[in-house]
Amino acid sequence: MTNPLLNTAAWSALGAHADATRKLHLRDLFAADPGRFASLSFEAEGMLLDYSKQRVTTETLGLLHDLWRAADVAGWQSRLAAGEAINHTEQRAVLHHALRHRGDSAVMHDGRDVMPDVRRVLDHIKSFCDAIHGRHWRGATGEPISDIVNIGIGGSDLGPRMATQALAAHRHRDVRVHYVANLDGADLATTLEQLQPRTTLFVVASKTFTTQETMQNAASARAWLVGALGEAAVERHFVAVSTNLKAVAAFGIDTANAFEFWDWVGGRFSLWSAIGLPLALAIGFDNFTRLLEGAAAMDRHFREAPLAENLPATLALLDVWNTNFLGAETHAVLPYSQSLGLLSRYLQQLEMESNGKQVGRDGQPLGHATCPVVWGEPGTNGQHAFYQLIHQGGRLIPCDFIAARHADFALPGHHEKLLSNCFAQSEALMRGKTLAEVQAELAAAATAVAPAPTFPLAPYKVFPGNQPSTTLLLQTIDPHTLGQLIALYEQKTFALGVLWNLNSFDQWGVEYGKQLAGRLLPIIEGKAPATGLDSSTAGLIAACKP
Repeated sequence: MTNPLLNTAAWSALGAHADATRKLHLRDLFAADPGRFASLSFEAEGMLLDYSKQRVTTETLGLLHDLWRAADVAGWQSRLAAGEAINHTEQRAVLHHALRHRGDSAVMHDGRDVMPDVRRVLDHIKSFCDAIHGRHWRGATGEPISDIVNIGIGGSDLGPRMATQALAAHRHRDVRVHYVANLDGADLATTLEQLQPRTTLFVVASKTFTTQETMQNAASARAWLVGALGEAAVERHFVAVSTNLKAVAAFGIDTANAFEFWDWVGGRFSLWSAIGLPLALAIGFDNFTRLLEGAAAMDRHFREAPLAENLPATLALLDVWNTNFLGAETHAVLPYSQSLGLLSRYLQQLEMESNGKQVGRDGQPLGHATCPVVWGEPGTNGQHAFYQLIHQGGRLIPCDFIAARHADFALPGHHEKLLSNCFAQSEALMRGKTLAEVQAELAAAATAVAPAPTFPLAPYKVFPGNQPSTTLLLQTIDPHTLGQLIALYEQKTFALGVLWNLNSFDQWGVEYGKQLAGRLLPIIEGKAPATGLDSSTAGLIAACKP
C-alpha cells in the first residue's frame, strides 16, 4: 500500500476508534455533553467553525491530530513555501500563494524572487481597470466599454465567474461582466445577443492560447466583432491573458494588452493571477486587492494557528475521518447565500480535480478512498430538491453549511428566515426524529375534524438523523471574507493531498478525453475514415451524419 500513513499507529488507532464509536448517535452525544458546542467549535479570522454536529469526540480529534503530525503536513507546507517542485509529475513548483503575498519579503523560485513579476502584473491589471472604469479606454467607434466578456474554461472561467457572482453587492456600476466557457455555441450566442459590438471588450484567457474550447469561442467572437466593425477593431476590443505572445499577436491583439502568468500557477488556483482580470474589472481593483489580502490572511493562519484552532486543518481532518473511517462517498456544500451560488461548482473543480486520484506520489495504487464527490446548491433552494435524500435516503452524507451573520443584500425580513432554515437543517440532520416521537405528534394532531389516517403514516415520517455536518459562519460576503473562504478550501485541499499521499497539482485524468476528442474530430468532420473505433463510438458518429 502506497500511503505510508496506513502503516502508522495513528491510522490504526483511528480505525479502532471508528469501530468502537460507530453506533454512537449525535443526539446522544449532545445529551451526554451539554457543553459540546463550546469544546467542538472555535472562532478564527472572523469565522466561526462549529463542528460539534460531526460524529467526533475530543478523543477523535486527538487521534486525528496525531495523524496530521505523522503525515508531516508542516514539512510539506515548508516545501511548498520554499518553491520546491512538489508537483513532481510536471516538475513544477506550486506558488499560487505568491500571487496574494503581502509585504516586502521574497518568494523564491529557481533562485530568484518572483514577487517583482507578480507586482508588475498587478500594476498592469490596475492600470487597465483604471482605463476601463475611468472611460479612457475606447472602442473602435470612440465609445467607452460597457460590457466585458471573459472567454476561458476550467480554472480560467470558474474561479473569476464564481467570485464575480459572490461579490455582486460590490460590483462596479458602469461595467457588466459576462462569462463564456462551453464549446456549445449556445453559450456564446446567447451572450452576444445581449451586447453591442462597439461597447464590448473580450478577455481571452488561455495560458497557451491553444485551448480548444477557448480558441473556438474566441474565433467566433472575433468574427462577430469584425462583421460589425471591421478587422481593425480587434485591437481595441480584445485583450489576452496568456504567455504565448506570438499566438496573441497572430490573433490581432496588441501584445501590450497581454497579461502574463506563470507555469507555477495551476489553473484551478489561478483566480489570484491575471486570470482574475475580469473579476477586477467587475468589482474594481481596490476590491480585488482586498480579496488578495483576505486570502493572504488565511495563508498566514494556516501556517501559524495551532491545530486545535486551525480552520483548513480541521476541515481536512474531518474529511479524512468521514471518508476513510466512516465510509462517506459524497460531501455536500450548502451555502445559505445566493451570492455563493457557484461555490459548490467551484469546489468540485478545486477538490475533485486536485484529489480525485487513486495513484500515490510513488506511482503505486493508494489502497484507500480519496476525494468524495463534492456537490451542492444554495439554501433554501436545495431544501426543495435533494434534502429529502440527505434526511431519509439512508446514505452517509457529510455537509458543510456556510452562512453569513449579515446579509450582503439586506432586504427586510429575508436574512433572519434564511438563517433559521440553515440552523434548522443542521439540527434536523443531527437529531432526527424517532418513531415514538412521530407517533406522539400524530396522536396530538388527531382531532375529530382531522382524524388520524387509516394507514400507518408514522414510518414515513421517521428521520434517522446522525448525519454529520459542519457550519461555517462568516461575518458577511465581502471581498476580504471571500478571499479567506476560497483560500481556506485551497489549503484544505492541499492538506488532504498530503494526508492521502497525492500530488494535488496535476490533472492527467483530464487529458485522455481531450486526446480522444482530437482523434474523433476529423472523423466527425468527414476528413478521416472511421477506422479503429469501437462499435458504440462508430454508431454514434454515424447517427450524427446527414
